[in-house]
Amino acid sequence: MGPLKRLREDIKAAREHDPAARSTAEVVLVYSGLHAVWSYRVAHKMWQRRPLKTPARALSQLTRGLTGIEIHPGAQIGRRFFIDHGMGVVIGETAEIGDDCMLYQGVTLGGRSLEQTKRHPTLRDGVVVGAGAKVIGPVEIGAGSAVGANAVVVKSSPPNSILTGVPAKARQRGVAERKPHVDPAEYALDPAIFI
Repeated sequence: MGPLKRLREDIKAAREHDPAARSTAEVVLVYSGLHAVWSYRVAHKMWQRRPLKTPARALSQLTRGLTGIEIHPGAQIGRRFFIDHGMGVVIGETAEIGDDCMLYQGVTLGGRSLEQTKRHPTLRDGVVVGAGAKVIGPVEIGAGSAVGANAVVVKSSPPNSILTGVPAKARQRGVAERKPHVDPAEYALDPAIFI
C-alpha cells in the first residue's frame, strides 16, 4: 500500500472513530494521535535499518514531546489504528497492534520483564482500549475485544471479550453489547438494523 493511500485511510479511520471530527482539515491539522501514528510509521521504517535505530528513537522522543504520546519505533502496528485524545499513551517496543484498533488517553501497553524477549502485549484486530487502562506483559487480547477504562490486564483473553477491573477479568460479549459506530437512540433509528 502506498503512503498516500495509507494517509487517507488513517484520516478516514479518525473521522469514523471520533464524532467530534468536523472536517478532514481539522483532523489533519490538530489530531495529535494521528500525528503520533504518522511519526511512528517513519520511525518504524528507520528502526528496521540497523544504522538508523538511534535516529528512530530520537524521532519517537521528539514526537513524544510534541504530542504526549510515546510509541517505540520497534512496535508493530496495523492499519487504521487510531489514538483518541492520546495524552499519556505509551506503546512498548515489542507491542503488536492489529488492524482497526483504537486506544484512548492514558493507555499503557507495557512490559513486566527486563529480558530481551517478547515482553509487551499483542492486540488482535478490532480491539478498543479505554482511557487509563494498562495492558501489561506478553498477553494477547483477542480480536473484537474491549478493555474497560482503568482496567489492569495481566492475562490473555479470547476474542470478543470485555475486560474490566483490577486485575481485569474477561467475559464474553453478548450480541446486545456489540455497539455500533452510531448510537441508534441518538438518531431515533431502529436498533435492529445494526445487529
